[in-house]
Amino acid sequence: MRRGNIIKLVTLVLLVAAAIALSIKPLVDPVKGIPLGLDLRGGVHLVLQAEPNKNGTPITKDDMDKAKAIISKRVNDLGVSEPIVQADYDKKRMVIDLAGVTDPDKAVDILKTTAKLTFRDPKGNVVLQGDELNDAKGGQGQNGGYVVNLTFSSDGAKKFADLTTKYIGQRIGVYLDDKLLTNPTVNTPILNGQAEITGYATLEEAANHAVLMRSGSLPVSMTIAEKRQVGASLGIDSLHKSIQAGLYGLIFIFIFMLIFYRLPGVVADFSLIVYSLIVLWVFWMFRVVLTLPGIAGFILSIGMAVDFNIIIYERVKEEIRAGKSLRAGVESGFSRAFITVIDAHVTTFIAAMTLYFFGTGSIKGFALTLGVGIIASLFTAISFTRLVLRMIVGISPKLHTSWFGVRRDA
Repeated sequence: MRRGNIIKLVTLVLLVAAAIALSIKPLVDPVKGIPLGLDLRGGVHLVLQAEPNKNGTPITKDDMDKAKAIISKRVNDLGVSEPIVQADYDKKRMVIDLAGVTDPDKAVDILKTTAKLTFRDPKGNVVLQGDELNDAKGGQGQNGGYVVNLTFSSDGAKKFADLTTKYIGQRIGVYLDDKLLTNPTVNTPILNGQAEITGYATLEEAANHAVLMRSGSLPVSMTIAEKRQVGASLGIDSLHKSIQAGLYGLIFIFIFMLIFYRLPGVVADFSLIVYSLIVLWVFWMFRVVLTLPGIAGFILSIGMAVDFNIIIYERVKEEIRAGKSLRAGVESGFSRAFITVIDAHVTTFIAAMTLYFFGTGSIKGFALTLGVGIIASLFTAISFTRLVLRMIVGISPKLHTSWFGVRRDA
Protein backbone atom coordinates (compact mmCIF):
# COMPACT_ATOMS: atom_id res chain seq x y z
CA MET A 1 0.00 0.00 0.00
CA ARG A 2 2.81 2.37 0.96
CA ARG A 3 4.77 1.64 -2.23
CA GLY A 4 1.66 2.06 -4.34
CA ASN A 5 1.00 5.51 -2.86
CA ILE A 6 4.60 6.54 -3.49
CA ILE A 7 4.32 5.51 -7.14
CA LYS A 8 0.99 7.35 -7.50
CA LEU A 9 2.36 10.52 -5.90
CA VAL A 10 5.55 10.54 -7.99
CA THR A 11 3.50 9.88 -11.13
CA LEU A 12 1.16 12.74 -10.26
CA VAL A 13 4.05 15.15 -9.69
CA LEU A 14 5.66 14.14 -12.99
CA LEU A 15 2.36 14.56 -14.84
CA VAL A 16 1.90 18.07 -13.43
CA ALA A 17 5.50 18.96 -14.31
CA ALA A 18 4.97 17.69 -17.85
CA ALA A 19 1.71 19.64 -18.11
CA ILE A 20 3.52 22.83 -17.07
CA ALA A 21 6.29 22.26 -19.62
CA LEU A 22 3.82 21.50 -22.42
CA SER A 23 1.57 24.44 -21.54
CA ILE A 24 4.08 27.27 -21.73
CA LYS A 25 4.36 27.53 -25.51
CA PRO A 26 0.66 27.24 -26.53
CA LEU A 27 -0.59 29.49 -23.73
CA VAL A 28 1.82 32.37 -24.39
CA ASP A 29 1.86 32.10 -28.19
CA PRO A 30 1.25 35.67 -29.48
CA VAL A 31 -1.15 34.45 -32.18
CA LYS A 32 -2.80 31.27 -30.88
CA GLY A 33 -2.29 31.76 -27.14
CA ILE A 34 -4.68 33.32 -24.63
CA PRO A 35 -6.13 36.41 -26.37
CA LEU A 36 -5.18 39.68 -24.73
CA GLY A 37 -7.53 42.61 -24.39
CA LEU A 38 -7.10 46.21 -25.42
CA ASP A 39 -5.40 47.29 -22.19
CA LEU A 40 -2.76 44.55 -22.46
CA ARG A 41 -2.16 44.41 -26.20
CA GLY A 42 -2.84 47.95 -27.35
CA GLY A 43 -5.42 49.00 -29.91
CA VAL A 44 -8.39 51.33 -30.06
CA HIS A 45 -11.47 51.84 -27.87
CA LEU A 46 -14.32 53.35 -29.82
CA VAL A 47 -17.79 54.57 -28.89
CA LEU A 48 -20.16 55.26 -31.79
CA GLN A 49 -23.28 57.34 -31.19
CA ALA A 50 -26.38 56.57 -33.24
CA GLU A 51 -27.76 59.79 -34.72
CA PRO A 52 -31.53 60.48 -34.75
CA ASN A 53 -33.26 59.57 -38.00
CA LYS A 54 -33.89 62.50 -40.34
CA ASN A 55 -37.55 61.54 -40.68
CA GLY A 56 -38.01 61.76 -36.91
CA THR A 57 -38.67 58.07 -36.28
CA PRO A 58 -37.12 56.79 -33.02
CA ILE A 59 -34.11 54.49 -33.00
CA THR A 60 -35.35 51.06 -31.94
CA LYS A 61 -33.68 48.11 -30.25
CA ASP A 62 -33.97 46.29 -33.57
CA ASP A 63 -31.98 49.08 -35.25
CA MET A 64 -29.25 48.74 -32.62
CA ASP A 65 -29.17 44.96 -32.98
CA LYS A 66 -28.80 45.27 -36.76
CA ALA A 67 -26.07 47.88 -36.35
CA LYS A 68 -24.24 45.60 -33.91
CA ALA A 69 -24.43 42.66 -36.32
CA ILE A 70 -23.17 44.75 -39.25
CA ILE A 71 -20.33 46.32 -37.24
CA SER A 72 -19.34 42.89 -35.92
CA LYS A 73 -19.21 41.58 -39.49
CA ARG A 74 -17.04 44.50 -40.58
CA VAL A 75 -14.68 43.95 -37.65
CA ASN A 76 -14.35 40.27 -38.53
CA ASP A 77 -13.68 41.14 -42.18
CA LEU A 78 -10.89 43.45 -41.02
CA GLY A 79 -9.22 40.43 -39.44
CA VAL A 80 -9.29 41.76 -35.86
CA SER A 81 -8.91 38.87 -33.41
CA GLU A 82 -11.22 38.64 -30.37
CA PRO A 83 -13.01 41.99 -30.84
CA ILE A 84 -15.56 43.26 -28.33
CA VAL A 85 -18.71 44.87 -29.78
CA GLN A 86 -21.44 45.84 -27.32
CA ALA A 87 -24.69 47.76 -27.77
CA ASP A 88 -25.76 50.33 -25.18
CA TYR A 89 -29.50 50.40 -25.84
CA ASP A 90 -30.27 53.18 -23.37
CA LYS A 91 -27.77 55.68 -24.77
CA LYS A 92 -28.04 54.37 -28.38
CA ARG A 93 -24.33 53.70 -28.56
CA MET A 94 -22.00 50.99 -29.81
CA VAL A 95 -18.96 50.29 -27.63
CA ILE A 96 -16.12 48.64 -29.54
CA ASP A 97 -12.71 47.39 -28.41
CA LEU A 98 -10.27 46.43 -31.16
CA ALA A 99 -7.10 44.95 -29.69
CA GLY A 100 -3.97 44.85 -31.83
CA VAL A 101 -5.24 47.27 -34.50
CA THR A 102 -2.26 48.96 -36.16
CA ASP A 103 -4.24 51.52 -38.19
CA PRO A 104 -7.04 52.81 -35.93
CA ASP A 105 -8.11 55.61 -38.28
CA LYS A 106 -8.81 53.13 -41.06
CA ALA A 107 -10.78 50.90 -38.70
CA VAL A 108 -12.83 53.83 -37.40
CA ASP A 109 -13.67 55.05 -40.91
CA ILE A 110 -14.87 51.61 -41.96
CA LEU A 111 -16.93 51.00 -38.83
CA LYS A 112 -18.77 54.33 -38.68
CA THR A 113 -19.55 54.58 -42.40
CA THR A 114 -23.22 53.99 -43.12
CA ALA A 115 -22.27 52.32 -46.45
CA LYS A 116 -25.55 52.63 -48.28
CA LEU A 117 -24.81 51.32 -51.77
CA THR A 118 -27.19 52.34 -54.57
CA PHE A 119 -27.36 51.93 -58.34
CA ARG A 120 -29.14 54.75 -60.16
CA ASP A 121 -30.51 55.29 -63.62
CA PRO A 122 -29.39 58.25 -65.81
CA LYS A 123 -32.00 60.46 -64.10
CA GLY A 124 -30.64 59.67 -60.63
CA ASN A 125 -33.48 57.42 -59.52
CA VAL A 126 -32.46 54.53 -57.24
CA VAL A 127 -33.09 51.25 -59.05
CA LEU A 128 -31.03 48.79 -57.01
CA GLN A 129 -29.62 48.81 -53.46
CA GLY A 130 -26.76 47.12 -51.66
CA ASP A 131 -29.00 44.82 -49.64
CA GLU A 132 -29.48 42.82 -52.84
CA LEU A 133 -25.80 41.89 -52.96
CA ASN A 134 -24.57 38.40 -52.15
CA ASP A 135 -20.86 39.21 -52.14
CA ALA A 136 -18.27 41.91 -52.81
CA LYS A 137 -14.53 41.35 -53.16
CA GLY A 138 -11.64 43.68 -53.86
CA GLY A 139 -9.16 42.64 -56.52
CA GLN A 140 -7.30 43.56 -59.68
CA GLY A 141 -9.23 44.12 -62.89
CA GLN A 142 -8.44 42.82 -66.35
CA ASN A 143 -6.97 46.17 -67.38
CA GLY A 144 -4.58 46.29 -64.43
CA GLY A 145 -6.52 48.68 -62.18
CA TYR A 146 -8.11 47.84 -58.86
CA VAL A 147 -11.79 46.93 -58.71
CA VAL A 148 -14.57 45.61 -56.52
CA ASN A 149 -16.30 42.56 -57.96
CA LEU A 150 -20.00 42.34 -57.07
CA THR A 151 -22.28 39.31 -57.07
CA PHE A 152 -26.01 40.00 -56.80
CA SER A 153 -28.79 37.93 -55.30
CA SER A 154 -31.35 36.43 -57.70
CA ASP A 155 -33.68 39.43 -57.32
CA GLY A 156 -30.76 41.85 -57.55
CA ALA A 157 -29.44 40.11 -60.66
CA LYS A 158 -32.81 40.53 -62.37
CA LYS A 159 -33.02 44.23 -61.48
CA PHE A 160 -29.45 44.82 -62.64
CA ALA A 161 -30.17 43.00 -65.90
CA ASP A 162 -33.24 45.19 -66.45
CA LEU A 163 -31.21 48.31 -65.66
CA THR A 164 -28.39 47.50 -68.07
CA THR A 165 -30.81 46.37 -70.77
CA LYS A 166 -32.93 49.50 -70.59
CA TYR A 167 -30.10 52.03 -70.60
CA ILE A 168 -27.69 50.72 -73.24
CA GLY A 169 -25.46 53.57 -74.42
CA GLN A 170 -26.24 55.67 -71.36
CA ARG A 171 -24.47 56.24 -68.06
CA ILE A 172 -25.66 54.72 -64.79
CA GLY A 173 -24.38 55.77 -61.36
CA VAL A 174 -22.99 53.67 -58.53
CA TYR A 175 -23.10 55.53 -55.21
CA LEU A 176 -21.87 54.82 -51.69
CA ASP A 177 -23.54 57.09 -49.12
CA ASP A 178 -24.55 59.48 -51.93
CA LYS A 179 -20.94 59.73 -53.09
CA LEU A 180 -20.42 58.76 -56.72
CA LEU A 181 -18.06 55.80 -57.01
CA THR A 182 -18.29 55.29 -60.74
CA ASN A 183 -20.45 56.42 -63.64
CA PRO A 184 -19.95 53.83 -66.40
CA THR A 185 -21.56 53.72 -69.82
CA VAL A 186 -23.62 50.59 -70.42
CA ASN A 187 -22.33 48.88 -73.57
CA THR A 188 -24.17 45.56 -73.34
CA PRO A 189 -26.79 44.07 -71.02
CA ILE A 190 -25.29 42.30 -67.99
CA LEU A 191 -27.36 39.20 -67.36
CA ASN A 192 -25.11 37.02 -65.18
CA GLY A 193 -25.74 38.83 -61.88
CA GLN A 194 -22.19 40.15 -61.61
CA ALA A 195 -20.72 43.62 -61.89
CA GLU A 196 -17.41 45.41 -61.48
CA ILE A 197 -16.75 48.78 -59.88
CA THR A 198 -13.55 50.34 -61.21
CA GLY A 199 -11.46 53.40 -60.46
CA TYR A 200 -9.72 52.48 -57.20
CA ALA A 201 -6.19 53.78 -56.69
CA THR A 202 -5.02 50.94 -54.43
CA LEU A 203 -5.99 47.38 -53.61
CA GLU A 204 -6.49 48.41 -49.97
CA GLU A 205 -9.08 51.02 -50.97
CA ALA A 206 -10.93 48.45 -53.07
CA ALA A 207 -10.80 45.89 -50.26
CA ASN A 208 -12.11 48.40 -47.70
CA HIS A 209 -15.07 49.31 -49.90
CA ALA A 210 -15.72 45.61 -50.46
CA VAL A 211 -15.93 45.15 -46.68
CA LEU A 212 -18.52 47.93 -46.44
CA MET A 213 -20.60 46.60 -49.33
CA ARG A 214 -20.43 43.01 -48.13
CA SER A 215 -21.52 43.82 -44.59
CA GLY A 216 -24.46 45.95 -45.68
CA SER A 217 -25.51 49.46 -44.71
CA LEU A 218 -26.05 50.55 -41.13
CA PRO A 219 -29.72 51.19 -40.28
CA VAL A 220 -28.72 54.44 -38.54
CA SER A 221 -25.97 56.99 -39.01
CA MET A 222 -23.10 56.82 -36.54
CA THR A 223 -20.78 59.51 -35.22
CA ILE A 224 -17.71 59.17 -33.03
CA ALA A 225 -18.58 59.86 -29.38
CA GLU A 226 -15.27 58.64 -27.99
CA LYS A 227 -12.03 57.37 -29.45
CA ARG A 228 -9.15 56.27 -27.27
CA GLN A 229 -5.99 54.64 -28.53
CA VAL A 230 -3.81 52.45 -26.31
CA GLY A 231 -0.24 52.08 -27.51
CA ALA A 232 1.21 48.59 -27.85
CA SER A 233 4.15 49.51 -25.60
CA LEU A 234 1.78 50.67 -22.83
CA GLY A 235 -0.18 47.43 -23.15
CA ILE A 236 2.97 45.31 -22.92
CA ASP A 237 4.14 47.30 -19.89
CA SER A 238 0.77 46.71 -18.18
CA LEU A 239 1.00 42.98 -18.96
CA HIS A 240 4.52 42.69 -17.58
CA LYS A 241 3.60 44.55 -14.39
CA SER A 242 0.49 42.39 -13.94
CA ILE A 243 2.48 39.18 -14.37
CA GLN A 244 5.13 40.49 -11.97
CA ALA A 245 2.51 41.36 -9.35
CA GLY A 246 0.89 37.95 -9.76
CA LEU A 247 4.20 36.12 -9.35
CA TYR A 248 5.09 38.10 -6.22
CA GLY A 249 1.67 37.30 -4.80
CA LEU A 250 2.10 33.59 -5.51
CA ILE A 251 5.53 33.53 -3.89
CA PHE A 252 4.21 35.19 -0.72
CA ILE A 253 1.27 32.75 -0.64
CA PHE A 254 3.60 29.78 -1.08
CA ILE A 255 5.82 30.96 1.79
CA PHE A 256 2.85 31.69 4.06
CA MET A 257 1.28 28.27 3.49
CA LEU A 258 4.60 26.52 4.01
CA ILE A 259 5.29 28.30 7.33
CA PHE A 260 1.85 27.95 8.88
CA TYR A 261 0.66 24.62 7.47
CA ARG A 262 3.90 22.74 6.82
CA LEU A 263 3.23 19.64 4.71
CA PRO A 264 -0.40 20.49 3.85
CA GLY A 265 0.93 23.92 2.87
CA VAL A 266 3.21 22.27 0.31
CA VAL A 267 0.18 20.35 -0.99
CA ALA A 268 -1.80 23.61 -1.20
CA ASP A 269 1.01 25.23 -3.18
CA PHE A 270 1.05 22.24 -5.51
CA SER A 271 -2.74 22.49 -5.86
CA LEU A 272 -2.46 26.18 -6.73
CA ILE A 273 -0.18 25.31 -9.63
CA VAL A 274 -2.73 22.77 -10.88
CA TYR A 275 -5.51 25.31 -10.33
CA SER A 276 -3.66 27.95 -12.37
CA LEU A 277 -3.10 25.49 -15.21
CA ILE A 278 -6.79 24.57 -15.30
CA VAL A 279 -7.90 28.21 -15.39
CA LEU A 280 -5.39 29.22 -18.07
CA TRP A 281 -6.34 26.26 -20.27
CA VAL A 282 -10.03 27.14 -19.91
CA PHE A 283 -9.18 30.69 -21.01
CA TRP A 284 -7.29 29.28 -23.99
CA MET A 285 -9.96 26.77 -25.06
CA PHE A 286 -12.90 29.18 -24.83
CA ARG A 287 -10.92 32.20 -26.12
CA VAL A 288 -11.56 34.28 -23.01
CA VAL A 289 -10.09 37.72 -23.67
CA LEU A 290 -7.72 38.54 -20.81
CA THR A 291 -7.79 42.15 -19.59
CA LEU A 292 -6.39 43.96 -16.56
CA PRO A 293 -9.68 43.56 -14.65
CA GLY A 294 -9.67 39.93 -15.76
CA ILE A 295 -6.21 39.43 -14.30
CA ALA A 296 -7.49 41.06 -11.09
CA GLY A 297 -10.34 38.54 -11.02
CA PHE A 298 -7.89 35.69 -11.59
CA ILE A 299 -5.61 36.85 -8.77
CA LEU A 300 -8.64 37.28 -6.47
CA SER A 301 -9.76 33.74 -7.27
CA ILE A 302 -6.26 32.49 -6.37
CA GLY A 303 -6.63 34.15 -2.98
CA MET A 304 -10.02 32.50 -2.56
CA ALA A 305 -8.58 29.11 -3.51
CA VAL A 306 -5.97 29.57 -0.79
CA ASP A 307 -8.67 30.62 1.66
CA PHE A 308 -10.61 27.43 0.99
CA ASN A 309 -7.48 25.36 1.60
CA ILE A 310 -6.96 27.19 4.89
CA ILE A 311 -10.53 26.40 5.99
CA ILE A 312 -9.98 22.72 5.19
CA TYR A 313 -6.60 22.54 6.92
CA GLU A 314 -7.87 24.23 10.06
CA ARG A 315 -10.61 21.60 10.28
CA VAL A 316 -8.02 18.86 9.79
CA LYS A 317 -5.84 20.34 12.56
CA GLU A 318 -8.83 20.47 14.91
CA GLU A 319 -9.52 16.80 14.29
CA ILE A 320 -5.88 15.86 14.91
CA ARG A 321 -5.80 17.90 18.14
CA ALA A 322 -8.94 16.04 19.22
CA GLY A 323 -6.91 12.84 19.16
CA LYS A 324 -7.71 11.38 15.75
CA SER A 325 -5.06 9.76 13.57
CA LEU A 326 -3.71 11.63 10.55
CA ARG A 327 -5.80 9.53 8.16
CA ALA A 328 -8.98 9.98 10.19
CA GLY A 329 -8.20 13.66 10.74
CA VAL A 330 -7.83 14.30 7.01
CA GLU A 331 -11.08 12.50 6.17
CA SER A 332 -13.06 14.08 8.98
CA GLY A 333 -11.57 17.54 8.39
CA PHE A 334 -12.53 17.52 4.73
CA SER A 335 -16.05 16.33 5.57
CA ARG A 336 -16.54 19.09 8.14
CA ALA A 337 -15.20 21.79 5.81
CA PHE A 338 -17.16 20.61 2.78
CA ILE A 339 -20.41 22.52 3.45
CA THR A 340 -18.57 25.73 4.34
CA VAL A 341 -16.44 25.56 1.20
CA ILE A 342 -19.45 24.80 -1.02
CA ASP A 343 -21.47 27.67 0.48
CA ALA A 344 -18.62 30.12 -0.03
CA HIS A 345 -18.11 28.99 -3.63
CA VAL A 346 -21.81 29.15 -4.52
CA THR A 347 -22.44 32.60 -3.05
CA THR A 348 -19.33 34.09 -4.67
CA PHE A 349 -20.17 32.41 -7.98
CA ILE A 350 -23.69 33.90 -7.90
CA ALA A 351 -22.18 37.35 -7.29
CA ALA A 352 -19.73 36.85 -10.18
CA MET A 353 -22.48 35.75 -12.58
CA THR A 354 -24.64 38.72 -11.54
CA LEU A 355 -21.78 41.04 -12.44
CA TYR A 356 -21.26 39.19 -15.72
CA PHE A 357 -24.87 39.32 -16.94
CA PHE A 358 -25.66 42.83 -15.75
CA GLY A 359 -22.25 44.47 -16.06
CA THR A 360 -20.50 45.81 -19.14
CA GLY A 361 -16.99 45.94 -20.54
CA SER A 362 -14.24 45.45 -18.00
CA ILE A 363 -16.71 44.41 -15.28
CA LYS A 364 -17.76 41.42 -17.40
CA GLY A 365 -14.12 40.45 -17.88
CA PHE A 366 -13.51 40.58 -14.14
CA ALA A 367 -16.64 38.55 -13.40
CA LEU A 368 -15.89 35.91 -16.03
CA THR A 369 -12.36 35.19 -14.85
CA LEU A 370 -13.54 35.17 -11.24
CA GLY A 371 -16.33 32.71 -12.08
CA VAL A 372 -13.99 30.36 -13.94
CA GLY A 373 -11.52 30.59 -11.06
CA ILE A 374 -14.19 29.70 -8.49
CA ILE A 375 -15.17 26.52 -10.35
CA ALA A 376 -11.53 25.51 -10.78
CA SER A 377 -10.72 26.19 -7.11
CA LEU A 378 -13.70 24.08 -6.03
CA PHE A 379 -12.30 21.16 -8.01
CA THR A 380 -8.76 21.51 -6.70
CA ALA A 381 -9.76 22.12 -3.09
CA ILE A 382 -12.26 19.28 -2.80
CA SER A 383 -10.78 16.70 -5.18
CA PHE A 384 -7.11 17.26 -5.98
CA THR A 385 -5.91 18.44 -2.56
CA ARG A 386 -7.78 15.63 -0.84
CA LEU A 387 -6.32 13.05 -3.20
CA VAL A 388 -2.74 14.20 -2.59
CA LEU A 389 -3.15 14.32 1.20
CA ARG A 390 -4.59 10.80 1.17
CA MET A 391 -1.53 9.61 -0.75
CA ILE A 392 0.85 11.27 1.72
CA VAL A 393 -0.94 9.85 4.76
CA GLY A 394 -1.00 6.46 3.05
CA ILE A 395 2.76 6.59 2.55
CA SER A 396 3.48 7.37 6.20
CA PRO A 397 0.44 7.16 8.52
CA LYS A 398 2.67 7.75 11.59
CA LEU A 399 4.04 11.12 10.54
CA HIS A 400 4.58 13.46 13.48
CA THR A 401 1.66 15.85 13.87
CA SER A 402 4.04 18.81 13.60
CA TRP A 403 4.19 18.07 9.87
CA PHE A 404 0.55 19.16 9.78
CA GLY A 405 1.15 22.30 11.83
CA VAL A 406 -0.09 20.77 15.09
CA ARG A 407 2.50 21.61 17.73
CA ARG A 408 1.70 18.89 20.22
CA ASP A 409 0.35 15.40 20.01
CA ALA A 410 -3.16 14.83 21.21
